[in-house]
Amino acid sequence: MDRTAAAARIAQLCVELERHNRLYYTDAAPEVSDQEYDRLHRELVTLEGAWPDLVREDSPTRRVGGQPIEGFVQIAHPQRMLSLDNTYSEGEVAEFFDRVRKGLGTDGPVEMIVDPKIDGVAVAVRYEGGRLKYAATRGDGTTGDDITANIKTIRSLPLTLPPGGPQDLEVRGEVFMPRAGFVKMNEARAGAGEPVFANPRNATAGTLKQLDPRVAAQRPLDLIFHSFGSLDGLPVTHQEQLPALLAAAGLRHGARTWKITTLDELLAAIRELDTFRHTLPYETDGAVVKVNSLASQERLGMTSKSPRWAMAYKYKPEQAETRVLSIEIQVGRTGALTPVANLEPVLVSGSTVSRATLHNEEEIQRKDIRVGDTVIIEKAGEIIPAVVEVKKEKRNGSEVPFLMPESCPVCGTAVVRDPEIVAVKCPNFYCQEQIKRRLQHFAARGAMDIEGLGSVLVEQIVDAGLARDAADLYALQADQLLALERQGKKSVDNVLAALAASRTQPLWRLIFGLGILHVGSSSAQALAEHFRSLDALATAPLEELKSAPDVGEIVAESLHTWFRSPENQSLLARLRELGVQPPPVGAVVERASDALAGKTFVITGTLSVPREDLADLIRAHGGKVSGSVSGKTSYLLAGAEAGSKLEKATKLNVPVLDEAAFRALLGGETTAAPAPAPPPAQGELGL
Repeated sequence: MDRTAAAARIAQLCVELERHNRLYYTDAAPEVSDQEYDRLHRELVTLEGAWPDLVREDSPTRRVGGQPIEGFVQIAHPQRMLSLDNTYSEGEVAEFFDRVRKGLGTDGPVEMIVDPKIDGVAVAVRYEGGRLKYAATRGDGTTGDDITANIKTIRSLPLTLPPGGPQDLEVRGEVFMPRAGFVKMNEARAGAGEPVFANPRNATAGTLKQLDPRVAAQRPLDLIFHSFGSLDGLPVTHQEQLPALLAAAGLRHGARTWKITTLDELLAAIRELDTFRHTLPYETDGAVVKVNSLASQERLGMTSKSPRWAMAYKYKPEQAETRVLSIEIQVGRTGALTPVANLEPVLVSGSTVSRATLHNEEEIQRKDIRVGDTVIIEKAGEIIPAVVEVKKEKRNGSEVPFLMPESCPVCGTAVVRDPEIVAVKCPNFYCQEQIKRRLQHFAARGAMDIEGLGSVLVEQIVDAGLARDAADLYALQADQLLALERQGKKSVDNVLAALAASRTQPLWRLIFGLGILHVGSSSAQALAEHFRSLDALATAPLEELKSAPDVGEIVAESLHTWFRSPENQSLLARLRELGVQPPPVGAVVERASDALAGKTFVITGTLSVPREDLADLIRAHGGKVSGSVSGKTSYLLAGAEAGSKLEKATKLNVPVLDEAAFRALLGGETTAAPAPAPPPAQGELGL
């Protein structure tokens, strides 16, 4: 590679790594595996080593952690929180061991400690006078975000230290979600119609970014400490003293550590840990190796971003070989048929896996997955496993190619194919499974928010023939529900009260709850704001729908088709008869000021108050609210888990506001900072 090509590749890698850093640290929505990120990072390190004059000041190799998040107070770390160099190679572990010995001037044994590497979010916690003073994220390694309010919601963390133990210290650890708590939380979110988190690490990162600690209090966060920060003169000389120190302070440490002195012992510990870690109640993705002596650590020093006395050995995503026993079909609320593989049960990443989604017919054909095939499945930090490879060399001729059914497996109706979304669908509007999924969506927290009407009760209601559509829910009687299995008077009264209260939910909730194809919650809010009544929306001509804000041709045609369906018209008429009547939208909005006149806002992410409250506030100050980001957007008001809208705003250079900046704008500021730069560097463990 010549100089010109090297410069171009370095520039490309810097941009790509910065993007992945932002997705990982700020958005908590990574697109690539840790192994792929590390491969790109290593390539950049190699190129910069060969062409040192091309190293950029803002290179990801020169920086640590993520940038502080707007909206949080910043805290300076007394000692820098560094990232670890990591490897997937035992050969590089041996090189690290030799470098340590060389740095210490010895050919003999070196004491090291091996810990499980928790797949969480690095934090520093400071106690003074026996009381919790603050908790902070890694941030840029020098300064982090003050997340004390969110950390205080973790029940295992003491707010005051017991007498007799250390009273002044700073320790570093990982915030995480236990597997069981994460699964339970995702089940609740799915039942409420809310998006589920991909993995515990993403869920933890998103939770710690909440400005409202009440959100954190509702999620199963936990915390384990693994290293020292500032010890304030405590007589500590070795890393191995940490567990006793933490125990005296009432602080949690990991379940087990290994103390080794030779390379063979080190490699044996790493291998043993790979088996042991699956017994832990939380996710781990590697082993952390540290020199035991603090004096030796100081002697070895550090590079600009990493200590020379520690490294992380990362385990490759665990895969397992199993067999496809059968492929079954699940029917969704829109009628889409999704194939799911039933597998010979196999242990992967500490849990037994017996099912894997196959996504769609095209995916099955592309990978040539057959019933009876031996397959490789993988859980790379994800809860739902994926089939990554078919072992075609193990076929014996008995394998059966899978064909999507020509009729719905639930109701027997002939299926239709929708090439636009690569889907096979059941067109029967009254298919039992579709009815269940539609009613579950209608009652979900993100839609009509009918408390107590969860997936289990909906299934019972449909199976008993008590409801075929949303209107039937409002005709339910107490005696009908009491006749269902495990339904007591109190729970039935609560469900009926919740149904009654939902009759006057905001219009956007009803629009979203109807489950119209391509209409999400943001689109529903934009439609409610524009048309202001369900009748106006239902009778709008196609051209008027197309001209509405944030409604493209696909959404407009979907709306037009839905509202002209005889079944849907009947549903709306019966909902009105049963008293489902959203209040008028924007009938009375007291004008507070013209501070936002001429400005268009898009609201996204999890915020401290409902989005519709913020939308009303924007309108009250003369602004407009849109459902999608475009070149005409003045500001994106973004909370945690902002996702694709934040990414699009960044690409379009649309200024991004958090809640604090938004309220400052209302207070008289006329400008906002541009969208924050992607956070630099890599690493997950703070030291």
